[in-house]
Amino acid sequence: MEYVIRFAQVHETFRRPEIEALAALAGIDLEIVYYDQFSPYCVVKVPTEADARTLIARSILAKDIFELWGQGTNYEEVHADVRRRTQHRWDEFKGVSFRFTIDSFCGKRKMEAKRAIIQSFSYVGFDGPIRMKNPDEDFWVLEDFVSDIEIATRAPGATHAYSEAVDPRTIYLGRWIANSSRDIVTKYDLKKRRYISTTSMDAELSLVTANMAHAAPGRLFYDPFVGTGSFCVAAAHFGALTCGSDIDPRSFKGREKKEKEAMGLFTNFQQYGIESKFMDAFTSDLTNTPLLNRQFLDGIVCDPPYGVREGLRVLGTRDGSGREEVIIDGVPAHYRPGYIPPKKPYGFEAMQNDILAFASRTLVTEGRLCMWMPTSIDEDVELLIPMHPHLEVVSVSVQPFNQWSRRLITYRRLPEGQVSDISKARQKGDSEGISADDLNAFRRKYFTKNPNKKPEKGSPAPQQS
Repeated sequence: MEYVIRFAQVHETFRRPEIEALAALAGIDLEIVYYDQFSPYCVVKVPTEADARTLIARSILAKDIFELWGQGTNYEEVHADVRRRTQHRWDEFKGVSFRFTIDSFCGKRKMEAKRAIIQSFSYVGFDGPIRMKNPDEDFWVLEDFVSDIEIATRAPGATHAYSEAVDPRTIYLGRWIANSSRDIVTKYDLKKRRYISTTSMDAELSLVTANMAHAAPGRLFYDPFVGTGSFCVAAAHFGALTCGSDIDPRSFKGREKKEKEAMGLFTNFQQYGIESKFMDAFTSDLTNTPLLNRQFLDGIVCDPPYGVREGLRVLGTRDGSGREEVIIDGVPAHYRPGYIPPKKPYGFEAMQNDILAFASRTLVTEGRLCMWMPTSIDEDVELLIPMHPHLEVVSVSVQPFNQWSRRLITYRRLPEGQVSDISKARQKGDSEGISADDLNAFRRKYFTKNPNKKPEKGSPAPQQS
């Protein structure tokens, strides 16, 4: 059966991958018949209405889903298609309350025109009461006024203004089936969250990331750059057990406040009543991790540091000895409260390779890694997608900013014996070097494009996007 998904017109490159991820998670046979990132309407095929409800139930970027009753480029085509598809079912809806709603994307209709459109469907013969609140059946006329010329000239991420088109490009009649979970974005809004930092991922994209990674009850999720726990909170919302680590324990422990309750990562789980889904957070990095070196994680979700504000670091000492002989009042520093372990410079590409290597060792078969990484919108700057033979790239979605963007790369762990094609991967390390620019190609290219933003020695670096 065919259905129409109505998306929110945001994060367009994330919408289709999210729906496909949810279909894969639920084991639904999904076929996308029509999708256009410039339109909120997407036509899909799923076997049953129950599958349609399951598919939309936890989507963040979709609004709702409709059973497709008819479509066309004008109302004559729509009416003919409605008769062809549904005439044998009209008797099912006699006597029940109903409502018709018109939704015009990038277009306007006067009330008189809306009434005329609704009356044009009178041939279906519904004789039940019209109920504007909580009807038994809810029918929607969905009009897309975006013209092909506007699509060809619109820049990525541009605001959607009203179209100059007189007639819609495409029209659908749909029977409403179910809403999505988009309303939970408000619940998890960072403005309402008790413990955040300047680098906390926003609620909408955190929840989308958890969907892409297949967070679900009975699954174990890990964030190796946990910070204030945005991804863990999102995965926990969908029922997964979560844990995390960070090189700086202050990020998840928070600060003690005199005469007030201490604030930290766990505070967020308490706020949402999902404490049972949080296991623990600990100080570590992927090159010095206490976690098991075997396949036991169902998902890894992370937004690694890009090293723009300051150079990347891992635990260790510059001389490679691994020791820090510091004695304070006769007590080794690492035994004292508030101890911060020493760190050494770290390469950006080395970090990417270490994340993929860690995921290949610890993810169960079909487990997923969702990793945010920077990229450029300039054609002359190429930042390749990091790849690993045991991990297959499922999708790449891009969030544009100004000169730079960030992308969410989703991988799945292949079964043993299968390998992915990594012929396009750049087999290069950046572990050799001393300065932050030597060790970080992205940072070097960022400041090449933005020379006025590069900090002078001794001054703070710019805020990471």
